[in-house]
Parts: sequence; C-alpha cells; structure tokens
Amino acid sequence: MMTSLNVGLGERSYPIHIGSGILPLLGESLAAVCFPRRVAVVTNPTVGPLYAERVLGILRQAGFSPAEILIPDGEEYKTLDTLNAVFDALIRQGFDRGCGILALGGGVVGDLAGFAAATYLRGVPFAQVPTTLLAQVDSSVGGKTGVNHPLGKNLIGAFYQPRLVHIDVDTLVTLPPREFRAGLAEVVKYGVIRDAEFFAWLEQQGPDLLELKPAALIKSVAISCQIKADIVEVDEKEGGLRAVLNFGHTLGHAVELLSGYGSVRHGEAVAMGMVAAAALSESLGLAAMGDLHRIENLLRALSLPVRLPPHAPEAYLEALMRDKKVKDGSLNLILNRGIGDCEVRKVPDLARVILPILQSYQEGARA
Repeated sequence: MMTSLNVGLGERSYPIHIGSGILPLLGESLAAVCFPRRVAVVTNPTVGPLYAERVLGILRQAGFSPAEILIPDGEEYKTLDTLNAVFDALIRQGFDRGCGILALGGGVVGDLAGFAAATYLRGVPFAQVPTTLLAQVDSSVGGKTGVNHPLGKNLIGAFYQPRLVHIDVDTLVTLPPREFRAGLAEVVKYGVIRDAEFFAWLEQQGPDLLELKPAALIKSVAISCQIKADIVEVDEKEGGLRAVLNFGHTLGHAVELLSGYGSVRHGEAVAMGMVAAAALSESLGLAAMGDLHRIENLLRALSLPVRLPPHAPEAYLEALMRDKKVKDGSLNLILNRGIGDCEVRKVPDLARVILPILQSYQEGARA
C-alpha cells in the first residue's frame, strides 16, 4: 500500500511517499529525485539500532555511499551544540558540496538535520525519513528547520525544503505508545483547522489508529500531509496563511519551555494548547461550546492531556511574549471557527484575554 503526494513549490517541489512496507523503496525514491550519492544519515541512539543498518544497506544496494552520524535523543538536545557536533562529523568525514543529508528519526532529528543541510557549505540537499507520527504528519513536511534556544523553542532556524519525504508507517510499530499518542495531536489539529469531515472520521476511527492498523494510519498521514502541503504551497514562509498550522502551538510551546524541554512531549503540549485555544474561541463567540467539547473529548479518547501544567500565570505570559508570532508587542493567536476552519487574531491585551483561560484550564481547575 502506497500513496504519493506532491508539494508544489516550482523548482523546489518534492514528493511525499506514504505507505506500509515501503522502506526498501527508499533508494529508488532518492535516485528519482537525483539525490547525491554521498549521504550522511543523521539519526539517534533510539532509532539507529532499529533502522540505521537497514537503511544504510538499502542505500548501498541502490548505489549510494552512506555514513551514519549519531546525535543524542531528546528535545533537550535540539541545540546549537548538537548542531555543531553534526558539522564536526561532516567536516571530519570529508563531506563536500556534492553530498546530501538524510534525516532518519523523529522531529528533533529532522529539524536539526535539515538546519544542518541548510547551513553546511551554504546548503546541501536533504531528505526526510520520519519514523514518528509527529514527524510524519508535521515536521517532515514544509521545510521548517531549526534548533531551540534556552529562552524559546525554534528561535534559530531556516526555511529549507527537502528533496524527498519517504514515510513508512510500519516504523510506528516500534514507537513507544506515549510518542505515538503525542503525534495524534497534530493529526487532530488538521481536522480542527481545515477539515470537519476528517475530524468526524477521527472520532469514529480513533480505535483503529490506536491499534496501528495500516489502512487507518496511511489515510490519516496522507490527509494530514495533503492539508499541510496545500497550505505550504500558498504560504511557504509563514507570511500569512501558514500561521494557522500553529493552532495549539502558542500555549503548547510555552508549556514545553516552562516544563523543561523533553518532560512534556511536543504533541502533548499541543493538545493542551488546542483545548485552551478552543476555549478562548468559544469565549469570543467564534465557536460553540459543543465544538470545544468535541475537541476535548476526541483528545481524551486518544489518551492525550487536555489541561495545562500549573505554572504561574506570569511565567506563561512571559513565555508567550517571546513567541515568534509576537509583532509590535501584540501576539497573533490562531483560533478555531467551529470545527474545520480557523483564523489568526491579533491580541494586543494578552493578559486580559489569556488569564481567565489559564485559570480555568490548568490542572486542578474546573473548566
């Protein structure tokens, strides 16, 4: 089973292949996009033992010359220090402008390897082989690359599109259940912001997803990737429309920062942020209480958290004002209009708007 999509960006267009058992086709997929024969495969100690030797063998059999570069596992290692370690390995192994970088792993590996590709020798080609659901439906598509800064998430990076995204949903079988569920938050996001029919399908097919049934996985990944591709084609560098992909992320990023990177999974933080954003939408008359309940109920059914950690409101406000979406002192929040649509709204008086939501939707509070 395989389906293919295309991210249409002119000369920088690229295919997304999604299927079950398609990892052996990686070599020919890379050859089809004229990927360089010398390949640095960036992975981590969790994914590497599961898939690195297999991927290296597939590449060699297809005529590529691959070498593995290991980086530490975890969001806390998505830093400039780790990026510099990748540069050290590339330089020591003699990788030149005729090389390519392949990201084999989750979102941290993809973001960091992509940023390395964007900046090493002023840019070399890269490809994504995402092995987590979060990376498959979100971070591997669209060209956002980067690292975190101690004062904020993803503050250092570049827009740099891959040549190929190759998604084998069979890799999700080896994903820890918590990581898989975290990825489902991004899948739900696409339904909320763009596709009410898909959201309703998720309400019905949630059990099949949790049981990792290939047909359900392929459909959910394909629809998610298509929605993101459609948005990226219109607004590659987040000048306007692409910002809607950050639904739930504004408060989610604050949760990750305040909780310490790695202690709360990105998808878990997004789930919390989506419920808070939906509550704000309901309070502003953009959505009905029934929409908020559906979002919250679906996330609960997928075993995702829906309440914010009890950090001080002042800490949340400080973190929010460091968000990349702050412009001229105002924060742009993505708010859902019911289910299947959303809008970007400027919030000049953040404290007045957000404090009631923080009080109602933190752990221990009764909404």
